[in-house]
Amino acid sequence: MPLQLGPDWTIPQAAELHQQLLTHLSGDFEPVQLDLSQVDSMDSSGVQLLLALRASLAGREQALSLLNPSSAVRAALAVYGLEEELLRAG
Repeated sequence: MPLQLGPDWTIPQAAELHQQLLTHLSGDFEPVQLDLSQVDSMDSSGVQLLLALRASLAGREQALSLLNPSSAVRAALAVYGLEEELLRAG
């Protein structure tokens, strides 16, 4: 089941989002699916969380899928030239 973490992926919520991701990932070795359809805002800290999550999962040989990215997610990733890299399957 895809994980949804809330609409705001910005610096004020970064620590909370990070903790939610850690809680979700502890002991689970299944591929991770994040449903990003409800994300209303994302800044560089949100992008950084996605990059860190991807790196952490790669170290555990797990896949990351970003599902239904909102226009806010796509715009934030595009700023850093990461839209194609992070949104491709698996």
